[in-house]
Amino acid sequence: MNAGIDIKSFKGLTLDSRGVKDGYLFAAFPGSKTDGRKFIDDALRNGATAVLAQTGTKLPKGAEGVTLITDDNPRRAFSLLAAEFYGAQPATIVAVTGTNGKTSTAHFVKQLWKSQVLKAASMGTLGVRGAGMVRSWSMTTPDPVSLHAEMADLAAVKITHLALEASSHGLHQYRLDGVKISAAAFTNLTRDHLDYHADMDEYFESKSRLFSEVMPRGSTAVLNADVPEFAALEKICKKAGHKIISYGLKGTDLKIVKSEALPRGQNLLLEIFGKKHDIVLPLVGGFQVMNALCALGLVLAEDRKQADAYTAALENLEGVPGRLQLVDGVYDDIAVYVDYAHTPDALETVLKALRPHTKNKLVCLFGCGGDRDPGKRPMMGAIAARLADRVIVTDDNPRTENPAAIRASILEAATGAQDTPGRREAIRAAIASLKSGDVLVIAGKGHEQGQIFADRTEPFDDTTEAENAIKDLKK
Repeated sequence: MNAGIDIKSFKGLTLDSRGVKDGYLFAAFPGSKTDGRKFIDDALRNGATAVLAQTGTKLPKGAEGVTLITDDNPRRAFSLLAAEFYGAQPATIVAVTGTNGKTSTAHFVKQLWKSQVLKAASMGTLGVRGAGMVRSWSMTTPDPVSLHAEMADLAAVKITHLALEASSHGLHQYRLDGVKISAAAFTNLTRDHLDYHADMDEYFESKSRLFSEVMPRGSTAVLNADVPEFAALEKICKKAGHKIISYGLKGTDLKIVKSEALPRGQNLLLEIFGKKHDIVLPLVGGFQVMNALCALGLVLAEDRKQADAYTAALENLEGVPGRLQLVDGVYDDIAVYVDYAHTPDALETVLKALRPHTKNKLVCLFGCGGDRDPGKRPMMGAIAARLADRVIVTDDNPRTENPAAIRASILEAATGAQDTPGRREAIRAAIASLKSGDVLVIAGKGHEQGQIFADRTEPFDDTTEAENAIKDLKK
């Protein structure tokens, strides 16, 4: 990157030529669908005084006086410039990556910090939450400008602790470079985003960048000891000089010794840095135990002396909206949950988690998104048919695809499943059919607030739909 650039001399920076104003720096990246350099002319007309682009880029004629900044890796360069432009960040920032569990883990980290009266926030799939702020966006890890602007805002209101979700897209596109991360965690790696990544190896490589390149040398890595990737990650982290906290059934630092399912929670015996703790976790599912331990590792990375206090605080954790969220209003002997599970592993995890809490039949309602990895559809159908007593296949963000064709792909592998078009109608029918002791999980959308079609997005919330169905039935 060109030396001597005074980033503070610009009035703003952006990736979108439509957002350029006088005195802005415009970043033009080559992408998978279009090349941002096609919009340099538009950016200059809108007042850009500098352009950041790939090495070899030339400015158009008539661009005299415009600064051209080139770099072999312009995405990373832009993130570093955004960090310098906005400057302030919360003093303690931790990040969590993995296919499943990022949102819950970040949410739990924030709660644990708050239990010790620390000013904390979380940032990820649910947007920014903390200090009375609830700001949403459409991606887990936002673009560098949004990310650093939000962190500067958090620092301005005296937020000292921030938990970030680190997506594979964000890491692959260098959005997190420039964030001062002191500890990072890895939850798991299962099939997802293969419409973006070439294969599972590339998917893992993107995730592992958090430990090998993004996090400063000598930081702390919190690693799931129960996943196949543990050995490879341990090697990466040791090479980077990181301290390691391992967690799980095989964990040496944060270990699950024993667990017992309760009606709406779990009784746990944990070994935290060699000391035994008996606690009741008010969340269902073995995966939530893992998320809670991952969060515990991230807060203890800063101060292990608080192990007793933070471990005790696990008893007061609240779940994330849309993550095994218990729907209000059902009868005492029936349970309805809403969960974001939209991958084969996540669906299997949720169904296995609910089985110990099911006295009669476990009912699973789900669909698969259009314009997304079609290979997972029959996989999820087979998992639902194997692990649930009843399966209802419906629609879930069909986008530009034919909803019936998506359902048919799922049903091929879901022997005995019921085909119910229309998600609202499917939810109502499923709830109306529940008997004493039944548990229903409505999977796939979780916290999402819309149903996406080719030409529109209709307002839709699984939890609200379920609550309305229950109210109408009780009438």
